[in-house]
Amino acid sequence: MKFLMTYTGDPSNPPPTPEKFEALGKYTVEKIQSGAVVMTGGIVRPTKGTKVRFAGGKFSVTDGPFPETKELIDGFAIVEAKSIEGAIAEAESFMKVAGDGVGEILRIYDQDGESHH
Repeated sequence: MKFLMTYTGDPSNPPPTPEKFEALGKYTVEKIQSGAVVMTGGIVRPTKGTKVRFAGGKFSVTDGPFPETKELIDGFAIVEAKSIEGAIAEAESFMKVAGDGVGEILRIYDQDGESHH
C-alpha cells in the first residue's frame, strides 16, 4: 500500500542547521534505497501562493499572500508500507530526525482492485 504523508514543523523549532539538513538527506537516501519511500520533497514556503477553486460550475484563481494560512506543509513523502501501522512507524522514524511537528497520513487509492477501508 502507498501512503501520502505530510509534515509541518513546529513554528518554534529553530531553523535547520547544516547538520540537520545532512541528517535528513542521509535518512531520505536510506529510505529510498530500502524501498520504504517512493518519493519525497520539501515545499518552498511561499511569500505568495495561488489558490484554485471550482464552485457552481466556475473555476477561479486567487493570488496570495493568504494571511489566514496558519499551517503550511514543509514536506511530503509517498511511502510504501504493508499497513497503516507500518506507515505510522515510518512517520515516527522520520519525525525523530526532522524534529517536533505534525503530519497527516493518507492512503493513496490504487486501481488494482485491493479492498479499501
